Amino acid sequence: MGKIYYMMGKSSSGKDTLYGMLMKDEKLRLKTVVPYTTRPMRAGEENGVSYYFCDEDTVESLKQRGKLSNCVRIIRSTASGSTYGGRPSVDLDHQSYLLIGTLESYLKIREYFGTESVVPIYIEVEDGMRLQRALERERRQENPKYEELCRRFLADEKDFSEEKLKEAGITKRFCNESLEETENAIAAYIEEQE
Repeated sequence: MGKIYYMMGKSSSGKDTLYGMLMKDEKLRLKTVVPYTTRPMRAGEENGVSYYFCDEDTVESLKQRGKLSNCVRIIRSTASGSTYGGRPSVDLDHQSYLLIGTLESYLKIREYFGTESVVPIYIEVEDGMRLQRALERERRQENPKYEELCRRFLADEKDFSEEKLKEAGITKRFCNESLEETENAIAAYIEEQE
């Protein structure tokens, strides 16, 4: 029986990079479900690869037609928020998957598929290093949004608080100081679960 490995962590913890590395690891044979999001596309992202980027009307239409499940609305400011949702095309009888998202979306996926089928992979990085990575990434954007970077950084402290991680039953953590070492540790962990 397959599993859903659900990668999450605070912003700039290296989730997207690690996700890409793990998806290329042929011995893991992981598939993905490309989720939909209403958040803006970042430099270097491609529609249909990490996410399908769309607007709220598209999300509502997909939900009403039964093409979207596990929708989560992430609201981090009074002015804006983003919706994330996955397609319900998962075959756990024959395949394992790697997904990426927030703690809130992890809980929705776990509720939908069951605790025994969803394995959390929590990535953490020391806050100073994480802030430095976030700043470097934002500088590469065509129109850097430093205020949003700060807001997201502070919001992650609440969204991934120790209390919330404990409530979600997340005890296994992967400290990402070296991408290669972290990728190897996660790959070994996934192989143990299979």
